[in-house]
Amino acid sequence: MMKDNRHVKIIELIQKHEIETQEELAELLNQAGFKVTQATISRDIRMLRLTKVAGDNGRQKYVQQKSDENNMNEKYMRVLKDGYVSMDMAQNILVIKTVSGMAMAVAAAIDAMKWHEVVGCIAGDDTIMCAIRSVEETVTVMEKVRRIV
Repeated sequence: MMKDNRHVKIIELIQKHEIETQEELAELLNQAGFKVTQATISRDIRMLRLTKVAGDNGRQKYVQQKSDENNMNEKYMRVLKDGYVSMDMAQNILVIKTVSGMAMAVAAAIDAMKWHEVVGCIAGDDTIMCAIRSVEETVTVMEKVRRIV
């Protein structure tokens, strides 16, 4: 479970930052509360099939190879399944309750699934607030979540 959460976080970090080295990745993961070693990072990079490409600034940066898209979607769905407790809606706000400590990972998984209805998520320890485009689309997202969990 911790590995899945860490993998979701790694994908999130390489999408947000231009990370050139394993040391930079380890530093960001440690700041995010994941205690990792060089060996762990190296293994994660292999498992996630990360590769380096030239960034805008001329430095190299990690990106995920696209062929693994399905595998990652399964991973996000597993994080959602593992962390999910319940959900409720308030107009176009979807509130999802999670297992304690899982809200950030579940919110990152929801964001990574890139559902067009979801504008964004805010996560605490065990609660996520997802801003959805409309009340109707909130019902649609609830159905998508139900199908996964």
